[in-house]
Amino acid sequence: MGKALTITRTDHTAGELRAEAARRRDGAQVRRLLALAQVLEGRPRAEAAAQNGMDRQTLRDWVHRYNADGMEGLKSRSSPGRAPALSATQKAELKALVIKGPDPETDKVVRWRCLDLRGQVAVRFNVEVHESTIGKWLRQLGLTRLQPRPYHPKKDAAAAAAYKKTLPAW
Repeated sequence: MGKALTITRTDHTAGELRAEAARRRDGAQVRRLLALAQVLEGRPRAEAAAQNGMDRQTLRDWVHRYNADGMEGLKSRSSPGRAPALSATQKAELKALVIKGPDPETDKVVRWRCLDLRGQVAVRFNVEVHESTIGKWLRQLGLTRLQPRPYHPKKDAAAAAAYKKTLPAW
């Protein structure tokens, strides 16, 4: 037989824990509160754990968290998730690169596409991502897909103006 669980925190009675469980929306936290209420009533650890869908050891861990942190310790915690592929400074550099635009001589493109930016990110930051990730980053940076109409870098402005003057009026 296991050692008896002792709840050292006396803030709440078993009835108060049940009432608090009725107000909560997190199902896992409700199960934990109900299991603690049963322990406070003097039920064996194995019985209280089985009735609330957990193992004896898990119930013991929750009792320790409740003793240390109170009801806040019984909340479900979410993991922080995966670390971002680019830091804030790298994203700022990417935004500056997009706003500046490509150099037709060195980059061999007239305007940036997600595919081209994907290559630039791989070269500059040593990060391999999908094209759709580049699109998500651009939206997060406040950049839109709308772009001015591209023009040829060797365009002759005088020839264009002369052509406009000779165009017949409709």
